[in-house]
Amino acid sequence: VQLQASGGGLVQPGGSLRLSCAASGFTFSNYVMGWFRQTPGEERVFVSAIRWSGGSTYYADYADSVKGRFTISRDNAKNTVYLQMNSLKPEDTAVYYCARKYYSGNYYRATDYDLWGQGTLVTVSS
Repeated sequence: VQLQASGGGLVQPGGSLRLSCAASGFTFSNYVMGWFRQTPGEERVFVSAIRWSGGSTYYADYADSVKGRFTISRDNAKNTVYLQMNSLKPEDTAVYYCARKYYSGNYYRATDYDLWGQGTLVTVSS
């Protein structure tokens, strides 16, 4: 049972990246999937989540939010969730983690997720 995140790297401000998170060992379509990010010395922060069929998506609504720039999607046939990140800013620099949760609701709360990927580093810099 694992999640494997990939797709991070170095990108210039204004650029784009697509993160992927491949799931294995469990029934992927039964779980809500989320993306969080973390910078050194800070707590893991919610970025986005997507419900089982992909029909409902949620984005962080804090200051300098990702909403409108990031898009979450999933392919249940490939057991993979994606995070398309556009118009990247230096403040988006972080390690990005994917995670799963069984129940809907409380998408912002990291403690509700019971399985985490290893993280992939995104660096936005010129």
